Amino acid sequence: MGSIDGLDLGRFGVYTFDFEAQPAARIRESVQELEEDGWRAVWIPELLGRDAFTHAGYLLSCTERLSVVNGIAQIWSRGARWAYGAGLLLADAYPDRHVLGLGYGGGPGPGLGPAPKPLAAMTVYLDEMDAIKTLNPLPKAPMRRIMAAYGPRMLQLAGERTAGAQTYHVNVAHTAQARQILGPDAFLGVEHAVLFESDPGKARAIAREHLHIYLNSPYNVAKFRRLGYSEEEIAGGSDRIVDDLVFWGDLDTIVEKLHAHVGAGADHVAIQVIGIKPGASAMPYWRMLGEALLPRGGTA
Repeated sequence: MGSIDGLDLGRFGVYTFDFEAQPAARIRESVQELEEDGWRAVWIPELLGRDAFTHAGYLLSCTERLSVVNGIAQIWSRGARWAYGAGLLLADAYPDRHVLGLGYGGGPGPGLGPAPKPLAAMTVYLDEMDAIKTLNPLPKAPMRRIMAAYGPRMLQLAGERTAGAQTYHVNVAHTAQARQILGPDAFLGVEHAVLFESDPGKARAIAREHLHIYLNSPYNVAKFRRLGYSEEEIAGGSDRIVDDLVFWGDLDTIVEKLHAHVGAGADHVAIQVIGIKPGASAMPYWRMLGEALLPRGGTA
């Protein structure tokens, strides 16, 4: 199953931006329903204004068993000392329920000078974390740390310096490559977007809109080139790249495609439901996915 140093996240989990647009009361209701339905892990990004650690802490406080994974806490949002201290506190307060996912993200914000290369920046950040001597109480359960990684050298760094890697918007072939680089023991968590739409034209239009920002950001474009897509496919959002990065169709089709990541070597697949109208909830789709993917007894 999807284990990180003995913490079992299940084979499948939820990846969602939804909580960024929900008030606290609705977040609580949503995450509690996910836990009741048997999901074992929720992954949250840090992108639209909510701090990675307060967000994770709130979700953990609202639930009893659910694990929360930062996917990712951006290294530019806080210094290594503060990320380390926050991770220690969550590990102490919620033993065996939090995973600190670190990543380069989009780089430093405007006015912060030239951006260092991702590999160098992540290496320095991990060096700083590992050198910290703290007066904060150490948790009885370990603070688990993974890292966003795509290219061979970043994946190697993740395998050597953390419990493993997490990937975002990759194809099944990349999952197989990542597993080969990481070796058999490191954790590999793979996010994948899904869309419940069976009309090819409608599905690809919605998927292209979702992918637009990623098809036009430098580090993602470099990632897609490494995955074997041509400049024309990336720039135009070809059917091939859209179909590889967003699994669309009916429930059975989507479930079969998600299992392909597991077959390629993923320990855990974090599923992002897209195509939700503003103000609507993805919960009906999480229920459907849970019924199809979570074994009886409520463990993915």
